[in-house]
Amino acid sequence: MAGGIAGGMLASGVQHMAAGRRPRAADLLMTPANARRVAQELSRMRGAAMKVGQLLSMDAGDVLPPEIAAILDRLREDADPMPPKQLRRVLDAEWGRDWLRRFERFDVRPIAAASIGQVHRARTREGQDLAIKVQYPGIRAAIDSDVDNVSALMRYSGAVPRGLDLRPLMEDAKRQLHEEADYLREADALEAFGGFLSSSADFLVPRRHEALCTPNVLAMDYMDSRPIAGLTEAPQELRDRVAGLLIDLVLRELFEFGAMQTDPNFANYRYDARTGQVVLLDFGAARWFSPELRGAFHRLMTAGLVRDRARAEAAALELRLFDAGTPAHHRDVIFAMMDTGMEALRHDAPFDFGTSDLAIRLRDMGLEIGTEREFWHVPATDTLLVQRKVAGTYLLAARLSARVNLTRIVARYR
Repeated sequence: MAGGIAGGMLASGVQHMAAGRRPRAADLLMTPANARRVAQELSRMRGAAMKVGQLLSMDAGDVLPPEIAAILDRLREDADPMPPKQLRRVLDAEWGRDWLRRFERFDVRPIAAASIGQVHRARTREGQDLAIKVQYPGIRAAIDSDVDNVSALMRYSGAVPRGLDLRPLMEDAKRQLHEEADYLREADALEAFGGFLSSSADFLVPRRHEALCTPNVLAMDYMDSRPIAGLTEAPQELRDRVAGLLIDLVLRELFEFGAMQTDPNFANYRYDARTGQVVLLDFGAARWFSPELRGAFHRLMTAGLVRDRARAEAAALELRLFDAGTPAHHRDVIFAMMDTGMEALRHDAPFDFGTSDLAIRLRDMGLEIGTEREFWHVPATDTLLVQRKVAGTYLLAARLSARVNLTRIVARYR
C-alpha cells in the first residue's frame, strides 16, 4: 500500500512544484489516482480503518482530511456481504458440514453487515428465532498489519502532526480489534450486560445461544424491533423518554456497572414498540473500566458542575485530557469547553437537543485548539471512548429532537 500511494504522491508533488506551488500532503494524497488507491486499500482494511477513525473522533471529520473522512463514511454503508458459497465454507468449518440440519430455516442473505462480519436470521428446529453473526474469514490474521497500514496512511495524508506519537493509540486499536474479533468474548459481554439490566423494564439485551457460539460465530436472540433513529416522527413524549433512558444508561455504565458499550452507532439501538423497551445490540466494543478512571470522571463531573477549576484540572490530568506541557491558554480553552458543556446540567429544566447550538459552539471552540497542531495531545484511550459514547448519545438525542431534564438525571450520580 505505502509504496503505491507514496509513488503517486511523489509524482503529484513534482507536478505541483513545476507549477510553482508548494504541495500539501493532503493535496498529494487525494489526487484522483491516489484517492482510488486509498479507497481500495481502506476497503480491504475495513475493520482497522473504522477502529482508527473511531478512536480519533466521533465521525473522523474532526481530525482526518475531508476526503479520507468521506471514504470512511462510504465504508460504513457499503459493506460487501460474503457470497453464499463462502458463507457455507465458513459455517462448515465452525459447526461441521451437517450444520444445516440444526435449522428449520437459515437465510443466506444477511440482514445486516458491519466492518468484520455479517448477521443472518435463522430458526432452529426447536423454534428459536436467532440472529447469527458470522465473521469474515481472515480478519484476525490481518488486524496488526492493517492497523499499521492505516497508521502509515494517516502520516502520508498529513492528518496528524509529525511529532504526535500515535503508537499507543494504534497498539490499543489492535488490542480492541482482536477483542472485537473474539465472538466468545462478545457473548460473555452480552451475558454481563443482560445481567446488569435484568431487572430493568426499559431495556432488552439479546441472550446468547451458547451451543452455536464459537470464536467466529455469535448466535443470539433475534429481536423484533425498529431502528431507534426511525423514531423521529414519534410523539414528543416517547422521543424524550427514549433519549432520557440512553443518557441515564451512559452514567449507569460509567458509575454503576463499570463497563460500557463504547460504540454509539445509531444502528446499535432499536425500539420494541410492543413492550416500549429499548433494545441494545453489538457488544463487541464493550469495555471494562478501572475504579481509578471511573473515579476521575466522577470528580471531573462534580467539579465541573460547581465550577471548581482546581478539582476539575486535577481530574483532567488523571484522564490525560492534557499533560504538564500543555500551554495555559490551551488549558483555558479546554475548561471553557467543559464549562459550556455543563450549561445544560445546571438548569433544572428540559434541555432541547433539537434546537440547541451547544454542539456547534463546542465544535468552534475545539477548532481553536486544533489549529495549534504542535500542542496536539492524545488522551488515554479509555477517556476517548467515554467521550465518544457521550458525544454519540448527544447526537442521537439531537436526531430525535428530544427534550430532557439532564439536571435530574445527573443528580442521581453526584
